Amino acid sequence: MKTPRSPEPQSDDQDGAFVPTPAASHRFPRLAVAVAALALALTACGGTATPSGSSAPAAAPDRVEPLAATPQPALPVTVASADGTRVTVASADRVIPLTGSLNEIVHTLGLGEQVVARDITATFEQAAALPVVTRGHDVSAESVLSLRPTLVLAETTTGPAEAVQQIRDAGIPVLVVAPAKGLDDVPKRIDTVAAALGVKDAGTQLNQRTADRIAAARRNVPAATAEQPRVAFLYLRGTASVYLLGGSDSGAASLLEAAGAVDTGKESGLGKDFTPITSEALAAAAPDAILVMSKGLESVGGIDGLVKIPGVAQTPAGMDRRVVTVDDGVLLNYGPRTDQVLSSLITQLYGKS
Repeated sequence: MKTPRSPEPQSDDQDGAFVPTPAASHRFPRLAVAVAALALALTACGGTATPSGSSAPAAAPDRVEPLAATPQPALPVTVASADGTRVTVASADRVIPLTGSLNEIVHTLGLGEQVVARDITATFEQAAALPVVTRGHDVSAESVLSLRPTLVLAETTTGPAEAVQQIRDAGIPVLVVAPAKGLDDVPKRIDTVAAALGVKDAGTQLNQRTADRIAAARRNVPAATAEQPRVAFLYLRGTASVYLLGGSDSGAASLLEAAGAVDTGKESGLGKDFTPITSEALAAAAPDAILVMSKGLESVGGIDGLVKIPGVAQTPAGMDRRVVTVDDGVLLNYGPRTDQVLSSLITQLYGKS
C-alpha cells in the first residue's frame, strides 16, 4: 500500500502532546522525567510534552531559517534529473517547487523571493501566502503554467505524469529529485537543488550547517542501553478512515534510529512503506511509544480517539498513553529542519531539551 506522496496537513495549526503516566515510570525509567521538564515547549516542529490534562505551551513559529547571505545564481547550468533526463536551467527568477520539502530547501538556500507558488504541503510561514498549484496532491499544469515559471522542481512521486509532461511540453525546465527516505538523503537533496539553482557554494554551506545541527541534536540521545524505546509510526487520517502502520520504507526508521529508538514496524519485518493497522501487527510490534503526525492525531480525536483504534489500547504505548507527535509538514521532509525533528523526538522520548 502506498502512502500519500507527502503528508497532507489538514490545517496550518499543528501541535501535539506526549503524555506520560505513572505506569510509564515503572516500565521505562528513562521516560520518568520531571513534570516540569516535560512541560517545556519544543522546537518549531510543533511537538510538545505535557502531563495529561494540562495545557500545552504555544509552539514556536513554523518558519525556515535562510542562510545569512543571499546567493547569486550562476546560470545557465545543466543538471541530471532523477527521471533519467538532463535539464538545462537558464533562470532561477521564478521557481515552483512541487513539494513542501523542496520548497523548504529553496527558501533556506536564501532564494525564497524567487519562489512563486507552492503545493499544499508547504505550510511554513514564508511560503504560506504563495498560491497553491496542486489539487490534493495532484499537480495542476494549468495553474503552474499560468505563473510563468523558469524552473519547476518535482519529485519522482509527483503526479499525475500527464501534468508534469504538459509542463515540460510547454518548454519549462522540470527537474525531478529523488524522494528522501533517511538522513543520508539530506545532503544529496540539498546539493541537487543548489546545483539546479546555480548556487553550489550555498548548498555546501547549508549542508555543513545542517550536518552540524543534526550532530548536535544526536548528542542529546542517552547512551545506548537495553531499554531503547520501541516506537511504532502510525499514519492516521480519521476523516478518511485511514489507519496505517509504518514499515521499513515509511521514512521514519532513520529518524527513530538516530534518536536512539527502535522502529518496531521495521523490526517486525514489515518490508514496505505502510500496511493497514491490525491488532495482530500491533501486538507483534509491542511499541513503548507511538509516533504520529500532529494533524493525524487530531483527526482521530486526540489520544482518547487513538486508543480506540483496534489493538492500540493493548500495546504498552496504548496502556501508558505514550504518544510522540511532530508536525505533518516537517516530520519526513529530510532537509534543513531535520535537526529540529530529531530534537523534538529526543525531548519527547527522554525529556532532553
